[in-house]
Amino acid sequence: MSTDSQDLVSITLTHHGKPHTFSLPHDATISDLSSAIATDLSIPPSNQKLMISQLGLLKPPFKDPDLALSSISSKKITLMGSTVKEASAIATAASEAARYVQPRDRPKQKVSAYKTHNWAKEQAESQYTFHTLRPLPYLPNPSRSLAFLQRLKDDAGIKAAMLKHKFSVPLLTEMNPIEHTQANAEGVSRTLGLNRNQGEVIELRLRTDAYDGYRDYKTIRKTLCHELAHNVHGPHDRKFWDLCKLIEREVEGSDWKSGGRMVGEEEFYGGEEVDDHGGWTGGEFVLGVGSRGGAESTGSASTQGMSRREILAKAAEERMKRLQEQQQGEGSGSGSGS
Repeated sequence: MSTDSQDLVSITLTHHGKPHTFSLPHDATISDLSSAIATDLSIPPSNQKLMISQLGLLKPPFKDPDLALSSISSKKITLMGSTVKEASAIATAASEAARYVQPRDRPKQKVSAYKTHNWAKEQAESQYTFHTLRPLPYLPNPSRSLAFLQRLKDDAGIKAAMLKHKFSVPLLTEMNPIEHTQANAEGVSRTLGLNRNQGEVIELRLRTDAYDGYRDYKTIRKTLCHELAHNVHGPHDRKFWDLCKLIEREVEGSDWKSGGRMVGEEEFYGGEEVDDHGGWTGGEFVLGVGSRGGAESTGSASTQGMSRREILAKAAEERMKRLQEQQQGEGSGSGSGS
């Protein structure tokens, strides 16, 4: 190649913001420029990247190695790339950083699989349950009654039994003790549970007669088992009692949380035995009345086909009627005494 000054082509490029000018023969190619960059700037071809206006990014090995420098001498050229020394320093720093981030003596962490949800079971449990819990708001501390009802709903044994038998109860609520207590010549009878319209509404006697506490949890749970059996069988025949005892055994067998004695900050009254003494009437569980006693009859037959709203309204009417009869009885008793 001729080296006369008039036959040279001048190429100026910028590297790290600093201009560098190369004078090469007029017939030099872009490959010749790459070699000159490697010699003068110590940037090997493998690290070179040339950004040329209107041509874009070019790097060795070039797609057109015979591209004449005279054709790009007037264009803006930016050189990107590190010298051998800079590349070596970067590799050393990266190696040091990796050693500190991942020390060789660090034990490998075991990756454990996530515990999967049994979505089918969860969906079934949300279907076969008590859908609404309702304490009586006009009695003291309704929040504690709600906690009691919630405990029954979440009871492992109750949940298992309801899932197995596919029991779905729209409303579980408490009853007012005074409205479901009757006295006669044979003694005092107490209604412990009511099942209205084959499981449309279940009422449970949660509180003590003096309203100063709550009855024994397992006694109430056993009452609930009885009321759940009324979802299938109304009369107290052999089929009913077989199902009732079966539910009781299932609830006891699935009760892996047994032993708790508290709801909120209030203790239960324990030691109460469940004995109906023949006092079951329709969907009711009556405690303490003889088999010939005059227990009230509000079984499923009188509410058959009624909506939940109608059942609750009927129950309220019955409570008011009993209160009026009780007040009239007290008034006549006072009058005869005077």
